[in-house]
Amino acid sequence: MVERDIMARVQAQFGERVLASYEFRGQCAVTVRPADLRAVLVWLRDDGEINADWLLDVGGVDYLGYPDDDDREWRYEVAYQVYSMAKNHRFRVKVAVPEGAESVPSVWDLWAVANWMEREVWDLYGIRFEGHPNLRRILCHDEFEGHALRKDYPINKRQKLSQPAENLLCDKVEWA
Repeated sequence: MVERDIMARVQAQFGERVLASYEFRGQCAVTVRPADLRAVLVWLRDDGEINADWLLDVGGVDYLGYPDDDDREWRYEVAYQVYSMAKNHRFRVKVAVPEGAESVPSVWDLWAVANWMEREVWDLYGIRFEGHPNLRRILCHDEFEGHALRKDYPINKRQKLSQPAENLLCDKVEWA
């Protein structure tokens, strides 16, 4: 089964709950609302023809200032890349996340690896995952202010360090 077939099956199963569908260079994706995310992912996982049993990646996108994109109703997307080990096909589900309501349901209970991936998206984009058991920073230090991959994050902002700078220098380390 190719991605176009999977996209057609998702559209047939979920109808109007699919906000948008995309195909670019043979890769297909659908965009859904946060309320529909878990239903779509569970269906992709449990459908015998698709059998998307592996969550490959969860990533964030910030569309602020994206060229020729004035009609988009949401600022962020969270993209879930799923894969079928048995059938050797993949598919992408995107979740539309409006500005001011940066929250989607967690899927860590469907795929345990989502625990770490969701923490990364929260740390870098500030998108909360409702129901996540331990949503805290994973890449930036605990005192980091803001979310570094948001397009409106000030790149020249100075951040407080968790430890003195001299502890971060490699020349202080004795190599065996």
